[in-house]
This record gives sequence, C-alpha cells and structure tokens, in this order.
Amino acid sequence: MVRGSVLLSAPLMDPLIERAREIIECEAAAVRQVGARLGPTFVRAVELILGRRGRVVTAGMGKAGFIAQKISATLASTGTPSIFLHPAEAIHGDLGRVDPGDVLLAFSKSGETQELLVMIPHVKTVGVPLVAITQEARSTLGRHADLVLELGRIDEAGPHGLAPSASTTAMLALGDALALVVQEGRHFGPEEFARFHPGGDLGRKLMKVGELMRTGDRNPRVQIGATVLQAIEVMTRTPGRPGATSVVDRDGKLLGFFTDGDLRRLIEQGLANPRERRIDDAMTKNPRSIGTETFALEALALLHQYAIDQLPVVDGDHRLVGLLDVQDLLNLKIG
Repeated sequence: MVRGSVLLSAPLMDPLIERAREIIECEAAAVRQVGARLGPTFVRAVELILGRRGRVVTAGMGKAGFIAQKISATLASTGTPSIFLHPAEAIHGDLGRVDPGDVLLAFSKSGETQELLVMIPHVKTVGVPLVAITQEARSTLGRHADLVLELGRIDEAGPHGLAPSASTTAMLALGDALALVVQEGRHFGPEEFARFHPGGDLGRKLMKVGELMRTGDRNPRVQIGATVLQAIEVMTRTPGRPGATSVVDRDGKLLGFFTDGDLRRLIEQGLANPRERRIDDAMTKNPRSIGTETFALEALALLHQYAIDQLPVVDGDHRLVGLLDVQDLLNLKIG
C-alpha cells in the first residue's frame, strides 16, 4: 500500500477497461450507422457547397457547437472558406456576418435547439440555404432545412446516456466526410494544403527549393577561366561558408561545380600553383543541379542518394539562380 494513493490490482482494472471498450464500441456503432445512411442528400449537400460563391457558416450550441467549430476549421483548411457563428451571438448582431452567397450548416442532435431555431428565419430571409445535421428530418430544424443529413436515432454512451458522446462523434464523422469530399471536388491537393499550413510538418516538407535556396552573396559563383585560388577565395568569403562554388559562363549558365572535396583531392594529387591552375580543369563538369519548383523533401532525398551536401539551383535556361545546402533542410527538420 502506498500512502496517499490507491493501487488497483489487474483484476480490479478489468471491469473499467471493459466499460471503456463498450463506450468506444457504442460510438463506433453510431459512426457506422451514419455511414450506412448516406445517400443522394449527401451528394446534393456537396454540390450545394461547391456551387456557392460564399462561405460555409457552421452553427451549433453546446457540444454540437464545438463540433461545428471543428468542422468549420476543417473546411477552411481544405479550401472552403468557413466561419463559425454562435447562435446566441447571431441574434445580437452577428447575423451581419452572413452573406447571401453563404451556406448555413447547422448542428443539433434533437433539431429543437431554441437558439438555433430563432436565428434560422433571419438567415433564410437573405437567401442563405440551410443544411441541417440532426437526428431526424421531421424535427423543427429538419423541417426548415433545405437539406437534411440525418444521423438517425443515437443512444449516448456512458452512464444513463445523458452526456453528448456518441451523437457528437457521429456529427464529427459526418461533418468530416462532408468537408473532405468537398475538398476533393475543389481539387485541393497537398500543395494547396501546405500553403494553409506553413508552420506544420507537411508545410515544411512541401516547401519548394526556390523558397529555401541561398541567393545573392550567399550563392557563390566564379566565371569559367578563373583560377583555383579565386574559387577558394570566393568559397571562403561567402556567408555561411558552404564549402562549394558554382562555375558559370558569361551568361550565368551553369558549367561546373567545385567543392572542398575537389580541393582535397587536388592536394592529394600534388596541386600545382593554385594561382595558375584554372578552375576549368579542377571542377566537376556538367554537375547535378536542381530546379526551384522541386519539393524540399524530394531535394533532401536527392542529396542523400548522391551523398552530397550541396546542389546548384538553375532556372529553365540552366542559368544559376541559387545554391541548396543540406544544412538548410536539416534546420527546418525536413526528413
């Protein structure tokens, strides 16, 4: 026995685990029920949202309100402009947030939430269609809706079935299904998603080389015909000392690449006077390069594949525009 705590033996824990599993199964059953009920109305709801020029305004009270907020966030992050409108605030001035081009997506298990019902006539007078996510189409909310996505009768999980649980899980699943099918209808892919999530892991991985490359005085270069010593001096004074320099012609087109590794090999071979040795004879000719539109994750894979630390970045005419260094990718924790 430990003072100040209660130790439960394994046998005493088993009933708790079994009860938890019953609750999870109850919620899973509610989700399966919602999936089985999907039909033409769901298709019309998707088409309605895709066909409107405005936003999807979500609304709900209590726990259903939290689900409405989450679905609004999912819509907004997947290409569909959306806001959450609190029903109680709506009738005290926030109805001005709703425009004629919008769609109202209302969440209510019972379909009898008073705060929600009060705002509906005012929304519909400006021509905003209503899609209801509720238990039954014959509820007050369902009767006033243009489209009803029925949950069906759902018994809540937990003691006495009082706390919203299975019903909100079902609402969440149905709302996610609606938002993500709409996303597909907008052809909203990884690149667009990354633009809306620049601070996230996916956003970093889907950054382009053009956003990460070193440019200006951080992009070392020498012209063909320069000496090895001149190349070393450029590499040394370049901010960040990348340990490499590109070799270009007078038009800025990439011809070669010279690295610390190349310099070490020259020294091992008995480098002649670096003031006289031309970079043309020491550089790697026709080096690997990369374009600005390449994804950062793809660029990192190339660096790993060829066991190199830098890649010159070129445009469509093979002119040098930057330098990609593996350290810049590692600093972003890509990979």
